Amino acid sequence: MIRRFLAVALFSVATVSSQTPPSLPSGFQTKTIHSSEGADIFVRWGGSGPVVVLIHGYAENSDSWAPLAADLMKDHTVVVPDLRGIGRSSKPAGGYDKKTQAKDIRAVVTSLGYDKTFVVAHDIGNMVAYAYAAIYPDKVERLVVMDAPIPGIDPWNEILLNPGVWHFNFRGPDAERLVAGRERIYFDRIWNDFTGDPGKPDDATRNFFAATYAQPGGMRAGFAQFAAFSQDAKDNRVFEETQLTMPVMAVGGEKSFGPIQAVIMRHVATNVQEEVVAGSGHWLMEERPAYTVALIRKFLDGPPPVAHTVASNAVGDVNEKRLTSAEYKFPQVGNPGTGSSGIRGIETVVLKGNPDQPGVYTIMLRVPAHTRIAAHSHRDDRVATVISGTWHIGYGDKFDEAKLKALPPGSFYTEPPSRNHFAETGDEPVVVQITGFGPSSTEYVDAAQDPRKPGKSN
Repeated sequence: MIRRFLAVALFSVATVSSQTPPSLPSGFQTKTIHSSEGADIFVRWGGSGPVVVLIHGYAENSDSWAPLAADLMKDHTVVVPDLRGIGRSSKPAGGYDKKTQAKDIRAVVTSLGYDKTFVVAHDIGNMVAYAYAAIYPDKVERLVVMDAPIPGIDPWNEILLNPGVWHFNFRGPDAERLVAGRERIYFDRIWNDFTGDPGKPDDATRNFFAATYAQPGGMRAGFAQFAAFSQDAKDNRVFEETQLTMPVMAVGGEKSFGPIQAVIMRHVATNVQEEVVAGSGHWLMEERPAYTVALIRKFLDGPPPVAHTVASNAVGDVNEKRLTSAEYKFPQVGNPGTGSSGIRGIETVVLKGNPDQPGVYTIMLRVPAHTRIAAHSHRDDRVATVISGTWHIGYGDKFDEAKLKALPPGSFYTEPPSRNHFAETGDEPVVVQITGFGPSSTEYVDAAQDPRKPGKSN
């Protein structure tokens, strides 16, 4: 087995001289930390400043974080463990449920002398990171999850029906025998099925990761990650009863999970920022590294996300509300929240419910004068009333002035689910009241016109 590992690695070096496999910065320290849950976790760390823990996924190991680690270490302390059973961590017989692996991660964090951290995760790492945030909610400053489902959390059952996730149930001694010596063939199918670019990951990267799983016990431990999904689903349904409150950024590759990543996380968290990486499939660090790194850095380093401003009720039951127009207050600065178009100048106040969570909500938007909103849609079914100003709205896949209809105060209109529409204001601001059934979202027809994208001015 060791000879096969060396042969694969040497083949990579000999045949792909123009490519180099991923590697964390050479200045990182290394250590193996024993978890009380029965695993020895290999970890590398480096840099200085706020602590960020990076949790990798399947078909990769901690080296997959090379682009992000190299950038963040400039002003952060970056902690990068190998999950149990993967890379240079031990490969015990059990403990592959994500609740146990979250405890492995906690052992790493505390053994290195840290406590509260940022957490960034991808693929199966999402599942470990969610369990970690649910078990230790006061220890996670902000959470980033990228392009993977959470067992037991909707739409989990629909995802399981997709033949593209055949590998969830491919395991056992016979599967290990079939894959032995053919690890690259097996992983190629997974890499190819979920990439947006057939050339990514490149050959050097594929050979490198395949070789790490070809080590003794590597495939058995890899398959065990999936065998634990049924237990993970049970655990997550319990975790879901208590919503995460830390800021969460849910990132999906446009050609993979896309906006579904945010839909998943809105079932378990109250403060979710949705991001879609245009042109990318599942392998974000390999397909769109520079863009994804910038996205994560902006979220980690940015000011605390503005929570929805909720109109207060003086006394009585929290569900009893009687508000005059003078009793709800817009924030002093724009805070385009979930359910708005994301234009920075839009001010949002939540009158009922929460557009990030399941259930009925009502929001009030104040849109500045001379604002044009490109074609976009929302996943939920919504109805709206114009409160003040004249609102110009039309339906279609691109902005078209000829399709706009002027709606004065008192007018009513609908925003059917996933129906593209566009709008603009004239010489005066417009206030619109919208009611929908959450969780809501906003998807632009042309991603280049999405004002929420990093570096996009509006």
